Amino acid sequence: MKLIPMDDRDGSIWLDGKLIPWRDAKIHILTHGLHYASSVFEGERCYNGEIFKLTEHSQRLIRSAEIIGFKIPYSVAQIDAATKQVVAAQQLKDCYVRPIAWRGSEMLGVSAPQSTVHLAIAVWVWASYFTPETKAKGVRLTLAAWRRPAPDTAPTASKAAGLYMICTHSKEAAEAQGFADALMLDYRGLVAEATGANVFFNFNGELHTPTPDCFLDGITRKTVMDLARKRGIKVVERAIHPREIGKAQEMFLTGTAAEITPVAELVMEPTTHQFQVGNLTRMMMDDYSRLVRQQPLLSSVSAA
Repeated sequence: MKLIPMDDRDGSIWLDGKLIPWRDAKIHILTHGLHYASSVFEGERCYNGEIFKLTEHSQRLIRSAEIIGFKIPYSVAQIDAATKQVVAAQQLKDCYVRPIAWRGSEMLGVSAPQSTVHLAIAVWVWASYFTPETKAKGVRLTLAAWRRPAPDTAPTASKAAGLYMICTHSKEAAEAQGFADALMLDYRGLVAEATGANVFFNFNGELHTPTPDCFLDGITRKTVMDLARKRGIKVVERAIHPREIGKAQEMFLTGTAAEITPVAELVMEPTTHQFQVGNLTRMMMDDYSRLVRQQPLLSSVSAA
Protein backbone atom coordinates (compact mmCIF):
# COMPACT_ATOMS: atom_id res chain seq x y z
CA MET A 1 0.00 0.00 0.00
CA LYS A 2 1.38 3.38 -1.03
CA LEU A 3 1.57 5.89 1.82
CA ILE A 4 0.22 9.39 1.31
CA PRO A 5 2.71 11.75 3.01
CA MET A 6 1.13 13.88 5.72
CA ASP A 7 2.76 17.03 4.29
CA ASP A 8 1.41 16.54 0.76
CA ARG A 9 -2.35 16.62 1.01
CA ASP A 10 -5.19 18.86 -0.07
CA GLY A 11 -7.23 21.05 2.24
CA SER A 12 -6.55 23.47 5.08
CA ILE A 13 -4.86 23.47 8.48
CA TRP A 14 -5.58 25.99 11.23
CA LEU A 15 -2.29 27.63 12.21
CA ASP A 16 -1.85 30.49 14.67
CA GLY A 17 -5.29 31.97 14.22
CA LYS A 18 -6.17 31.32 10.59
CA LEU A 19 -6.76 28.63 8.02
CA ILE A 20 -3.93 28.16 5.55
CA PRO A 21 -3.38 25.71 2.68
CA TRP A 22 -2.35 22.29 3.99
CA ARG A 23 1.02 22.24 2.20
CA ASP A 24 1.93 25.69 3.57
CA ALA A 25 1.72 24.61 7.22
CA LYS A 26 5.48 24.47 7.88
CA ILE A 27 7.98 25.19 10.66
CA HIS A 28 11.69 25.99 10.57
CA ILE A 29 14.27 23.26 11.06
CA LEU A 30 15.55 25.07 14.18
CA THR A 31 12.21 25.03 15.96
CA HIS A 32 12.62 24.41 19.69
CA GLY A 33 9.80 21.85 19.77
CA LEU A 34 11.66 19.68 17.26
CA HIS A 35 14.97 19.72 19.13
CA TYR A 36 13.84 19.70 22.76
CA ALA A 37 10.33 18.19 22.63
CA SER A 38 8.68 21.37 23.97
CA SER A 39 5.42 20.26 22.40
CA VAL A 40 2.03 18.99 23.57
CA PHE A 41 -0.84 17.59 21.55
CA GLU A 42 -4.29 16.05 21.61
CA GLY A 43 -6.04 13.31 19.70
CA GLU A 44 -9.76 13.74 19.10
CA ARG A 45 -12.44 12.15 16.96
CA CYS A 46 -15.32 13.65 15.08
CA TYR A 47 -18.39 11.45 14.63
CA ASN A 48 -21.23 12.50 12.33
CA GLY A 49 -19.93 16.07 12.39
CA GLU A 50 -19.61 16.32 16.20
CA ILE A 51 -16.24 16.30 17.94
CA PHE A 52 -16.49 13.99 20.93
CA LYS A 53 -15.72 15.74 24.24
CA LEU A 54 -14.03 18.62 22.42
CA THR A 55 -13.91 20.98 25.38
CA GLU A 56 -12.33 18.33 27.63
CA HIS A 57 -9.60 17.83 25.05
CA SER A 58 -9.00 21.58 24.68
CA GLN A 59 -8.78 21.94 28.45
CA ARG A 60 -6.26 19.11 28.67
CA LEU A 61 -4.18 20.64 25.87
CA ILE A 62 -3.82 23.88 27.81
CA ARG A 63 -3.10 22.01 31.03
CA SER A 64 -0.46 19.84 29.32
CA ALA A 65 1.37 22.94 28.11
CA GLU A 66 1.29 24.48 31.57
CA ILE A 67 2.73 21.30 33.08
CA ILE A 68 5.78 21.45 30.80
CA GLY A 69 6.22 25.19 31.28
CA PHE A 70 4.58 27.23 28.54
CA LYS A 71 1.26 28.94 27.95
CA ILE A 72 -0.86 28.49 24.84
CA PRO A 73 -2.03 31.97 23.69
CA TYR A 74 -5.63 30.86 23.10
CA SER A 75 -8.49 30.13 25.46
CA VAL A 76 -10.44 26.89 25.62
CA ALA A 77 -13.34 28.56 23.82
CA GLN A 78 -11.04 29.82 21.07
CA ILE A 79 -9.48 26.39 20.59
CA ASP A 80 -12.95 24.80 20.46
CA ALA A 81 -14.05 27.31 17.82
CA ALA A 82 -10.88 26.85 15.76
CA THR A 83 -11.29 23.07 15.84
CA LYS A 84 -14.86 23.30 14.57
CA GLN A 85 -13.72 25.75 11.89
CA VAL A 86 -11.09 23.46 10.44
CA VAL A 87 -13.38 20.41 10.55
CA ALA A 88 -15.98 22.40 8.61
CA ALA A 89 -13.37 23.63 6.14
CA GLN A 90 -12.27 20.06 5.44
CA GLN A 91 -15.91 19.07 4.93
CA LEU A 92 -15.50 15.91 6.98
CA LYS A 93 -18.15 14.26 9.13
CA ASP A 94 -16.04 11.43 10.51
CA CYS A 95 -12.39 12.24 11.08
CA TYR A 96 -9.44 12.39 13.42
CA VAL A 97 -8.45 15.74 14.94
CA ARG A 98 -4.89 16.67 15.96
CA PRO A 99 -4.28 19.95 17.82
CA ILE A 100 -0.61 20.56 18.63
CA ALA A 101 1.20 23.39 20.42
CA TRP A 102 4.95 23.99 20.48
CA ARG A 103 7.73 26.48 21.13
CA GLY A 104 9.07 28.13 18.00
CA SER A 105 12.49 29.07 16.62
CA GLU A 106 13.35 32.32 18.44
CA MET A 107 15.66 30.52 20.89
CA LEU A 108 17.47 27.21 20.52
CA GLY A 109 18.88 26.34 23.88
CA VAL A 110 17.62 24.02 26.56
CA SER A 111 15.93 27.07 28.11
CA ALA A 112 13.79 29.03 25.66
CA PRO A 113 11.37 31.23 27.61
CA GLN A 114 11.16 33.89 24.89
CA SER A 115 10.20 31.50 22.10
CA THR A 116 6.80 32.09 20.53
CA VAL A 117 4.22 29.42 21.30
CA HIS A 118 2.39 28.21 18.21
CA LEU A 119 -0.84 26.25 17.84
CA ALA A 120 -2.00 24.21 14.86
CA ILE A 121 -5.04 22.02 14.29
CA ALA A 122 -5.27 19.46 11.49
CA VAL A 123 -7.99 16.94 10.65
CA TRP A 124 -8.01 13.96 8.33
CA VAL A 125 -9.80 10.69 7.73
CA TRP A 126 -8.49 7.95 10.03
CA ALA A 127 -11.05 5.20 10.31
CA SER A 128 -9.50 3.11 13.08
CA TYR A 129 -6.23 2.52 14.90
CA PHE A 130 -6.77 -1.19 14.33
CA THR A 131 -8.68 -2.74 11.42
CA PRO A 132 -12.31 -3.82 12.05
CA GLU A 133 -11.27 -7.44 11.45
CA THR A 134 -8.50 -7.17 14.02
CA LYS A 135 -10.80 -5.55 16.57
CA ALA A 136 -13.46 -8.22 16.04
CA LYS A 137 -11.15 -11.07 17.01
CA GLY A 138 -8.93 -9.13 19.42
CA VAL A 139 -5.35 -7.92 19.10
CA ARG A 140 -2.14 -9.65 20.15
CA LEU A 141 0.19 -7.84 22.55
CA THR A 142 3.68 -8.44 23.80
CA LEU A 143 5.52 -6.85 26.72
CA ALA A 144 7.40 -3.62 26.08
CA ALA A 145 11.05 -3.38 27.05
CA TRP A 146 10.58 0.23 28.18
CA ARG A 147 8.66 1.26 31.29
CA ARG A 148 6.57 4.33 32.05
CA PRO A 149 8.68 6.75 34.13
CA ALA A 150 8.03 7.84 37.69
CA PRO A 151 6.10 11.11 38.12
CA ASP A 152 9.13 12.72 39.77
CA THR A 153 11.30 11.98 36.72
CA ALA A 154 9.02 13.15 33.89
CA PRO A 155 5.85 15.28 33.46
CA THR A 156 3.67 12.18 33.26
CA ALA A 157 0.34 14.02 33.63
CA SER A 158 0.99 15.95 30.40
CA LYS A 159 0.22 14.70 26.91
CA ALA A 160 3.70 15.80 25.93
CA ALA A 161 5.31 14.70 22.68
CA GLY A 162 8.58 13.70 24.35
CA LEU A 163 6.88 11.09 26.51
CA TYR A 164 5.89 9.15 23.38
CA MET A 165 9.45 8.34 22.30
CA ILE A 166 9.47 5.08 24.27
CA CYS A 167 5.94 4.34 23.02
CA THR A 168 7.04 4.62 19.39
CA HIS A 169 10.04 2.39 20.04
CA SER A 170 7.93 -0.18 21.92
CA LYS A 171 5.14 -0.35 19.35
CA GLU A 172 7.54 -0.64 16.41
CA ALA A 173 9.43 -3.43 18.18
CA ALA A 174 6.14 -5.24 18.86
CA GLU A 175 4.99 -4.89 15.25
CA ALA A 176 8.32 -6.24 14.02
CA GLN A 177 7.56 -9.41 15.99
CA GLY A 178 4.06 -9.73 14.54
CA PHE A 179 2.13 -8.15 17.42
CA ALA A 180 -0.30 -5.26 17.21
CA ASP A 181 0.99 -3.38 20.25
CA ALA A 182 2.85 -3.72 23.52
CA LEU A 183 1.82 -3.61 27.16
CA MET A 184 3.98 -1.23 29.19
CA LEU A 185 4.74 -1.68 32.87
CA ASP A 186 5.52 1.29 35.09
CA TYR A 187 8.70 2.11 36.97
CA ARG A 188 7.57 -0.17 39.83
CA GLY A 189 6.91 -3.13 37.56
CA LEU A 190 3.12 -2.73 37.77
CA VAL A 191 0.75 -2.76 34.79
CA ALA A 192 0.51 0.71 33.24
CA GLU A 193 -0.93 0.96 29.71
CA ALA A 194 -0.34 0.09 26.08
CA THR A 195 1.80 2.39 23.94
CA GLY A 196 -1.08 4.74 23.12
CA ALA A 197 -4.07 3.44 25.04
CA ASN A 198 -5.22 2.64 28.57
CA VAL A 199 -5.99 -0.92 29.64
CA PHE A 200 -8.90 -2.65 31.40
CA PHE A 201 -9.40 -6.18 32.72
CA ASN A 202 -12.55 -8.14 33.54
CA PHE A 203 -11.98 -9.92 36.84
CA ASN A 204 -15.09 -12.01 37.52
CA GLY A 205 -17.52 -9.37 36.25
CA GLU A 206 -15.67 -6.38 37.74
CA LEU A 207 -13.81 -3.92 35.56
CA HIS A 208 -10.30 -3.24 36.89
CA THR A 209 -7.88 -0.64 35.53
CA PRO A 210 -4.51 0.65 36.77
CA THR A 211 -4.45 3.89 38.77
CA PRO A 212 -3.06 6.59 36.43
CA ASP A 213 -0.42 7.97 38.75
CA CYS A 214 2.42 7.90 36.23
CA PHE A 215 0.65 7.84 32.87
CA LEU A 216 -2.15 9.74 31.15
CA ASP A 217 -5.65 9.50 32.61
CA GLY A 218 -7.34 9.10 29.25
CA ILE A 219 -10.59 10.81 28.34
CA THR A 220 -11.80 7.59 26.71
CA ARG A 221 -10.73 5.73 29.84
CA LYS A 222 -12.91 7.93 32.04
CA THR A 223 -15.79 7.65 29.56
CA VAL A 224 -15.67 3.84 29.69
CA MET A 225 -15.63 3.90 33.48
CA ASP A 226 -18.75 6.08 33.48
CA LEU A 227 -20.49 3.79 30.99
CA ALA A 228 -19.67 0.71 33.08
CA ARG A 229 -21.00 2.30 36.27
CA LYS A 230 -24.24 3.19 34.48
CA ARG A 231 -24.58 -0.52 33.72
CA GLY A 232 -24.12 -1.34 37.39
CA ILE A 233 -20.68 -2.83 36.78
CA LYS A 234 -18.22 -2.35 39.61
CA VAL A 235 -15.17 -0.34 38.48
CA VAL A 236 -11.94 -0.67 40.43
CA GLU A 237 -8.90 1.60 40.00
CA ARG A 238 -5.89 0.00 41.65
CA ALA A 239 -2.32 -1.19 41.33
CA ILE A 240 -2.32 -4.32 39.16
CA HIS A 241 0.64 -6.68 39.31
CA PRO A 242 1.53 -8.62 36.14
CA ARG A 243 1.10 -11.94 37.99
CA GLU A 244 -2.62 -11.16 38.35
CA ILE A 245 -3.26 -10.90 34.60
CA GLY A 246 -3.77 -14.64 34.19
CA LYS A 247 -6.83 -14.46 36.45
CA ALA A 248 -8.66 -12.04 34.12
CA GLN A 249 -11.31 -13.31 31.72
CA GLU A 250 -11.19 -10.32 29.37
CA MET A 251 -8.80 -7.51 28.52
CA PHE A 252 -9.31 -4.45 26.33
CA LEU A 253 -7.64 -1.17 25.41
CA THR A 254 -9.21 2.30 25.35
CA GLY A 255 -8.19 5.51 23.64
CA THR A 256 -9.38 8.12 21.16
CA ALA A 257 -7.55 6.37 18.32
CA ALA A 258 -8.05 2.81 19.56
CA GLU A 259 -11.63 3.49 20.79
CA ILE A 260 -12.32 0.17 22.56
CA THR A 261 -10.16 -2.66 21.25
CA PRO A 262 -10.32 -6.21 22.67
CA VAL A 263 -7.12 -8.10 23.47
CA ALA A 264 -7.05 -11.77 22.50
CA GLU A 265 -3.52 -12.62 23.57
CA LEU A 266 -0.75 -11.14 25.70
CA VAL A 267 2.69 -12.73 25.47
CA MET A 268 4.85 -12.12 28.54
CA GLU A 269 7.70 -14.61 28.20
CA PRO A 270 7.60 -17.34 29.29
CA THR A 271 3.84 -16.98 29.82
CA THR A 272 1.12 -16.44 27.23
CA HIS A 273 -2.25 -15.14 28.44
CA GLN A 274 -5.33 -15.64 26.26
CA PHE A 275 -8.63 -13.81 26.65
CA GLN A 276 -12.17 -14.03 25.36
CA VAL A 277 -13.71 -11.18 23.43
CA GLY A 278 -16.50 -11.53 25.95
CA ASN A 279 -19.85 -9.98 26.76
CA LEU A 280 -18.50 -7.21 28.98
CA THR A 281 -16.03 -6.08 26.32
CA ARG A 282 -18.66 -6.24 23.59
CA MET A 283 -21.10 -4.28 25.73
CA MET A 284 -18.55 -1.54 26.36
CA MET A 285 -17.72 -1.43 22.65
CA ASP A 286 -21.39 -1.08 21.76
CA ASP A 287 -22.15 1.48 24.47
CA TYR A 288 -19.16 3.59 23.50
CA SER A 289 -20.04 3.45 19.80
CA ARG A 290 -23.59 4.54 20.56
CA LEU A 291 -22.47 7.32 22.88
CA VAL A 292 -20.04 8.94 20.44
CA ARG A 293 -22.66 8.77 17.69
CA GLN A 294 -25.35 10.14 20.01
CA GLN A 295 -27.50 7.03 19.79
CA PRO A 296 -29.50 5.65 22.74
CA LEU A 297 -27.89 2.85 24.72
CA LEU A 298 -29.51 -0.56 24.57
CA SER A 299 -31.13 -1.41 27.88
CA SER A 300 -31.26 -5.17 27.27
CA VAL A 301 -27.51 -5.78 26.95
CA SER A 302 -25.99 -7.98 29.66
CA ALA A 303 -22.39 -8.45 30.72
CA ALA A 304 -23.06 -12.00 31.91
